[in-house]
Amino acid sequence: MNVGLVWDDGFLRHRTGPDHPERPDRLRAVRQRLDADGWWTRLTQLPSESAPREVLERLHTGGYIDRLMHACVHGQPYIDDPDSAICEESEAIARLAVGGVLAACDAVMRGEVQRAFCAVRPPGHHVEADRSMGFCLYANAALAADHLVRTHGLERVAVVDFDVHHGNGTQHLLEERDDILFVSMHEDPAVQYPGTGFAHERGRGRGEGFTVNVPLRHGADDRVWRDAYGEHVAPALDRFAPQALVVSAGFDAATADPLGGLNVSTEGFAWITERLVAMADQYAEGKVVSMLEGGYDLEALAAGVGAHITELIRDAE
Repeated sequence: MNVGLVWDDGFLRHRTGPDHPERPDRLRAVRQRLDADGWWTRLTQLPSESAPREVLERLHTGGYIDRLMHACVHGQPYIDDPDSAICEESEAIARLAVGGVLAACDAVMRGEVQRAFCAVRPPGHHVEADRSMGFCLYANAALAADHLVRTHGLERVAVVDFDVHHGNGTQHLLEERDDILFVSMHEDPAVQYPGTGFAHERGRGRGEGFTVNVPLRHGADDRVWRDAYGEHVAPALDRFAPQALVVSAGFDAATADPLGGLNVSTEGFAWITERLVAMADQYAEGKVVSMLEGGYDLEALAAGVGAHITELIRDAE
């Protein structure tokens, strides 16, 4: 089996303005890298169809969906926060991103591909049930994990987020569940947006203990990154034994990234991907659905995605 790719030129139509960090050029840089590395023709192209409203309402309030649609239709420049820039097509493109992620989950579960990478935008791990945050409009990763449980009947799905920013939305949407484990490695929330993701945040109710936050000190490098994975992430995954792995793949922990304060190299992204693939091979018959989150230095983003896909595709053909 090979590796699937979710890509749609429609994702480029989410226009945020020329000076916005989360801009269409991010995906253009990724595409150029996939072409240069020869992966574009070796990946299995997966369809991306708009997610229906009832799927979005599994985790988002109807009021938020209505507000986002209204804001786009009426040409508002942002929703909820100036960071979350939008255009008239943004809500439709965000639905398309969710639909692509769910299609990747379906393809992996049907055995059409073993793993998949979703080159989608807008990203999703900051958005809450009822409001946008941090460039994010719909909760791609959380909806993917919920879909794997709800539609495909899995009992244990793990979401691993290695974006430099804590995935507050993913955590809050899932923190009362014991069928989905959320593990996040991110820069210390005392100094980094969004100010959540401290180690004492462990979930709530029956979900207590199924949230694992691993804050990293400002300036942490590959050695700290690897040690943190070995000390906290791997043991949590071993205890949970997930039947599928959802990855929020942000590449803004890279040294060159203008919005991050960590010093992770391209090799560091390759290393963590290799470890996550091995974990999926051990517990989940190799099932991995990865999706793009952050990464705002175009060269570092492209290099990180290239390394990530190289590890996803290794031994999968």
